[in-house]
Amino acid sequence: MSRKMKNQILKGLTIERIASEGKCVAHYEGKVVFVQQVAPGDIVDVRVTKGRNSYLEAEAIHIQHYSPDRSEPFCSHFGVCGGCKWQHISYPLQLSYKRQQVIDQFERIAKVPIPEVLPIIGASESTYYRNKLDFTFSSNRWLTSEEIASGEEFERNALGFHVPKRFDKIVDISHCYLQGGISNEVRNKLRDYALAKGFSFYDLIKQQGLLRNLIIRSTLSGQTMVIVQFGEENPEAIRDVMAFLQGEFPEITSLLYIINQKKNETFHDLEVHTFSGKPYMEEEMEGLIFRVGPKSFYQTNPAQAHRLYEVAREFAGLTGDEVVYDLYTGTGTIANFVAKKAKQVIGIEYVEEAIADAKINATENGLTNTLFYAGDMKDLLNADFIERHAAPDVVITDPPRAGMHDDVIQTLLQLAAPKIVYVSCNPATQARDVALLSEKYDVRAVQPVDMFPQTYHVENVVLLTKKPNL
Repeated sequence: MSRKMKNQILKGLTIERIASEGKCVAHYEGKVVFVQQVAPGDIVDVRVTKGRNSYLEAEAIHIQHYSPDRSEPFCSHFGVCGGCKWQHISYPLQLSYKRQQVIDQFERIAKVPIPEVLPIIGASESTYYRNKLDFTFSSNRWLTSEEIASGEEFERNALGFHVPKRFDKIVDISHCYLQGGISNEVRNKLRDYALAKGFSFYDLIKQQGLLRNLIIRSTLSGQTMVIVQFGEENPEAIRDVMAFLQGEFPEITSLLYIINQKKNETFHDLEVHTFSGKPYMEEEMEGLIFRVGPKSFYQTNPAQAHRLYEVAREFAGLTGDEVVYDLYTGTGTIANFVAKKAKQVIGIEYVEEAIADAKINATENGLTNTLFYAGDMKDLLNADFIERHAAPDVVITDPPRAGMHDDVIQTLLQLAAPKIVYVSCNPATQARDVALLSEKYDVRAVQPVDMFPQTYHVENVVLLTKKPNL
């Protein structure tokens, strides 16, 4: 019966609350209905887009009554590009639901005793907070329903973001509120110049075209890195584009380009060419300088990253006598950040290039008590390794969204460090891992941190301590 409800109109549903992944919840005849781009307190008419036995998914087609908790979206691209999906919800309410999301995930998935979740640490800036954005060139711009209905001809080249669930469609972005500085000006002027010159924009289906991708990275100190990916090896055109950017934006401190003729935009296996400036940027945190190359990971909200690392350091409770293992260390940001408070910090990461950056960052900052190793953790963290470096007093782990591999969890249980500080960008997988670690560990503190305002994503830090008599 539920499948037959597809495209059915349901009128006057009351939106009750926000669930996981930013979807809102209503009920219809005892069945849960998930609706996007609405707010708790809205009364809406919806069209069913998917029917299942236990739930429905629907899209709002008319709002009868607006919630008092709504905010007016500030971006003209809201609802189309897929970013900043919570612009229509006031920021205090966003924070409340993010904290609740952490509570729900631990109650539903971890199912272990936890202390009261601490008040979420909100961001001082809820716009222009990112230090990195990726834009895609496309010869197949997404047209709005109004544009299609007009019957007019429109420019089909675009430089912007992917439409959700449509890899081949790009929303042409005029202004993005995620990154400040010269980001918007660089994107818009480069697009206009490319159109004037008649340079081809990339065809995402045929996989051909000159201009493919634009990455803009920045630092709090005002440095800017611009990376242009080209889909064709055309030296004259490449030189033309890069010289334009250099002349138009002398404040770019790192101007790079890549020739990418693969079937995807990843470039970790490709050569990065320096057209002008340095091949890296430098970010500062508490007097530490972190070198950020084009292939380096660095937290995309640097101001909140500082708050996040402060929480991790506080939970670690370092006195200067501890050996700290930093798993998934990346370019060693957390490891170097806590090093002055520890006896020794050992960072472990699978990606060799990241470890090379971590070592450079430690050297540049005069840190002599850090060691970094590249390899698989379950292979590295053996008895011989521990004998050479001493067992950890504290383990800090900051895995990707998928969480920790079961082999790593088993290794942690064998290590049995007195403390584990678990930093996560996905409370669901974090809760799953905490349930597995509960064999030997208790949860002592839970601290959500909002790294991504206007989205449903939330970072979370958990302190685990080894159970007595183990």
